[in-house]
Amino acid sequence: MASDGTGEAAERPYELVVFGASGFTGQFVVEEVARAAACGELRGRWAAAVLLGDVGDAGSLAAVARQTRLVLNCVGPYRFFGEPVVEACIENGASCIDISGEPQFLEGMYLKYNEKAAEKGVYIIGSCGFDSIPADMGVLYTRDKLKGTLTAVESFLTVKSGPEGACIHDGTWKSAIYGLADQDNLRKLRKKIGYVPVPVVGAKLKRRGLVFYNQEFKEYSIPFMGSDVSVVKRSQRYLHTELKETPVQYGAYVNIGGLGSVIKLMFAGILFLLLMLILSPCACLIEESYCFGDHTCPLQMDGTSFTMTFFGEGYSEGQDPQSGKPNVKICTEVKGPEPGYVATPIAMVQAAISLLEDTACLPKKGGVYSPGAAFSKTKLIDRLNKRGVEFSVISKPEV
Repeated sequence: MASDGTGEAAERPYELVVFGASGFTGQFVVEEVARAAACGELRGRWAAAVLLGDVGDAGSLAAVARQTRLVLNCVGPYRFFGEPVVEACIENGASCIDISGEPQFLEGMYLKYNEKAAEKGVYIIGSCGFDSIPADMGVLYTRDKLKGTLTAVESFLTVKSGPEGACIHDGTWKSAIYGLADQDNLRKLRKKIGYVPVPVVGAKLKRRGLVFYNQEFKEYSIPFMGSDVSVVKRSQRYLHTELKETPVQYGAYVNIGGLGSVIKLMFAGILFLLLMLILSPCACLIEESYCFGDHTCPLQMDGTSFTMTFFGEGYSEGQDPQSGKPNVKICTEVKGPEPGYVATPIAMVQAAISLLEDTACLPKKGGVYSPGAAFSKTKLIDRLNKRGVEFSVISKPEV
């Protein structure tokens, strides 16, 4: 997308570039960028162009990065294809956002490139899709709506499938399996980073079991296996360390339905475990889409939606969160369309607009950030609300 030809645009003719535009998710991101440009969400004059870049060709990636302010990286699994894009962007002064749900990639990029990105003044922001903007920004939204001090939040994800069933593309499938198969290396990586422990403020949030009956929803729930918990924790660590904000404890779960769903999940878990064993340390999946139901993914997106409900607790104004039990609760919600290929492009493009338009509200220096750390002071939530990823208060704080 071409900019208006003023200022830095003389050297960087494109405001943003979608890398992987011909891929499955990339096509939807391109459509969302075009819609945002047509609706005037992106300032300046805009025109489409095609740039050629290859993760195996550092020169081509550098040429792309030199021509734009921002790269939207849609090429995954990121553990295999993400780093060359990050490196090219940093070396050539372009910011970069992605939709990765892979903690090892996200935190590996922080370890390797955070200081250099800060020196260059560019922002590398991961997890800007369904993983993990609803969770990360949802926690911040809940915090801001509580009159007092929020100290703990649990989220429960419900996905309602349309009449054609659900859809998981090959890249998403690979990312999940490889990520879970490589937990040992993730632990080693975190030791290298040497994270400062996030202090526990208020009553400690108890961990739930692997499968439990949720009285709030009258169905069974399990821990959410995605990147949300790790991403939220990174944001809370940054906000506490850099902005001296009270850190919020977080637990993420997904509602799976009745007892029949639990049995189905057990069999699916066995299959998933077998795939992990086969794919660790390295193997290849068949290059095709993995869809449940009819193999027409666009049809399967119709009628599918998600709701993420947040139950928060904390301490009312004037009460010391370091003593006594929490005395205030709040319930909020983030809901939107099909999460993987409708909500994700919306989230990614609105994050891109926030990075381009809300520059005064971003962290003062560049670096490798999580969404909550980068966008906590921006208008991202307002932008998402206008595009159908809606944040709302379900029940007001009650003492």
